[in-house]
Amino acid sequence: MSVAIPRLSGGVPLLGHLLQLRRDPIALMRRCRDECGEIGELRLAGQSLVMLYGEAAQEAFFRAPDEQLDQAAAYPFMKPVFGPGVVFDATPEQRKQALRNRSLRDQALRGHAETVARETERMIAGWGESGSVDLLAFFAELTIYTSSAALVGPEFREELGPELVPLFADLERGTDPLAYVNANLPIASFRKRDRARKQLVAYLQRIFERRAAEGRQPKDLFQVLRTIQNPDGSARYGVETITGMFISLMFAGHHTTSTTSSWALLELLRHPEWMKRVTEELDALYADGRDVSYQALREIPQLENCFKETLRLHPPLILLMRKVAQPFQYKGWTVPVGKNVGVSIAVSNRDPGVFRDAESFDPKRYEPGREEDQHIFAWVPFGAGRHRCVGAAFAMMQVKAIFSILLRRYDFELAQPPETYREDHSKMVVQLAQPCRVRYRRKAPQAPRSEPQASEVHRDATRTGEIRTARVVVDRDLCQGHAVCVNEVPEVFRLDPVENKVILLDPSPPEMLRPMLDAAVRHCPTHALRIVEE
Repeated sequence: MSVAIPRLSGGVPLLGHLLQLRRDPIALMRRCRDECGEIGELRLAGQSLVMLYGEAAQEAFFRAPDEQLDQAAAYPFMKPVFGPGVVFDATPEQRKQALRNRSLRDQALRGHAETVARETERMIAGWGESGSVDLLAFFAELTIYTSSAALVGPEFREELGPELVPLFADLERGTDPLAYVNANLPIASFRKRDRARKQLVAYLQRIFERRAAEGRQPKDLFQVLRTIQNPDGSARYGVETITGMFISLMFAGHHTTSTTSSWALLELLRHPEWMKRVTEELDALYADGRDVSYQALREIPQLENCFKETLRLHPPLILLMRKVAQPFQYKGWTVPVGKNVGVSIAVSNRDPGVFRDAESFDPKRYEPGREEDQHIFAWVPFGAGRHRCVGAAFAMMQVKAIFSILLRRYDFELAQPPETYREDHSKMVVQLAQPCRVRYRRKAPQAPRSEPQASEVHRDATRTGEIRTARVVVDRDLCQGHAVCVNEVPEVFRLDPVENKVILLDPSPPEMLRPMLDAAVRHCPTHALRIVEE
């Protein structure tokens, strides 16, 4: 017999808890957890949202198949942002196809690192010796260029300028919680959202018209899509649809990175001991004058741990939702068809039952021996399971490449009182509130050394000491086909081109492959691999 789901107290007639969600969403989510426990129901303008809390409940949420918990159906209010036929209006097969994007696989990421470094150098070329900059504005513009150059193509990137930054800002402001009631209410943020989207369509239309007039046919992703035709000869992808694809790429590759980069620099400035560790690590890594490369980016543990901690404390989304398509059961509770279920990233990432001293900035929590991010259904800034952000590996590579340039070129300091740097939670897409300025001053150039000192270079040997017989386990439910493991140990792993999942060729590989296996496990973006000692 099903047990009644606890309902959160409070709320107002008709709107329920919607105004609280709009005013202070994290406080609302925490109150629901504290009052209701593992499962609790909110009322949002006549709709029900059942929240799940804790690793066990969240694992059930993230592992549920699309046929049971439908991601797209839970976000109808995002359709005006992305447009028809894209992301939350796409078919299940189209969404699966997005996971097969070769530009996000391991081999492609190697070239993307150089692209990101080049765009970063280009952005700071005019900074001079000293000055100040608004972090969010700077990173928002930079990541439009890096994401478009890497994911669409360098020719397309050259068509873009800083005028896109306010358009994407208006699109993000269009994610107001009032969209739960009606995504087309006559309010200022929705009007700006719609106007920004129309301007983006016109922007891309001008690009394609200019190319046609000049007789140019570049080979970037969008130009190739323009040439694909339906059986009747009509274009399969019009400018409206391509604009939606562009917006979806930028939301994934631009918003997360611009927000995380801004907060990461602020957290390093708030914690100078960590700024010292990170800059010393970068100086040691690049002591021989090497360029920013994919291989170098893989071994920056102090910097990566700081980014992980930034994502834990400042996730770019507050809430993940699914629409119940088939009855969803957890323990003695049943969520009926038609209701939404949700997980709060912000609440989960600060769960004191998982994260020691959860409110503090402590990158040590990811070091061997603690590894709190291995709680993969509690540390969820990118989500988890089959719908974990497919661009997570790209995002981490991107921020490490950017900071490898910035922190070796300039010193930074806060330009405002510390308490004025805060998050804007008024929209479902979280941003750093502006202004958020910092000052910079160029560092004295360092002469490269021909050989890095062994004591200075980080050697990740913590897991490759005694080599023992081991068994490899692949969680195919978590695998998204990034193929990092395939490139690390092709003797053990192969990518299934149909299912876009890793195939395990040898579950008990020779001991001589253990160091490479450890690297494959360590660098798997979705934590789909583990080694069991025998």
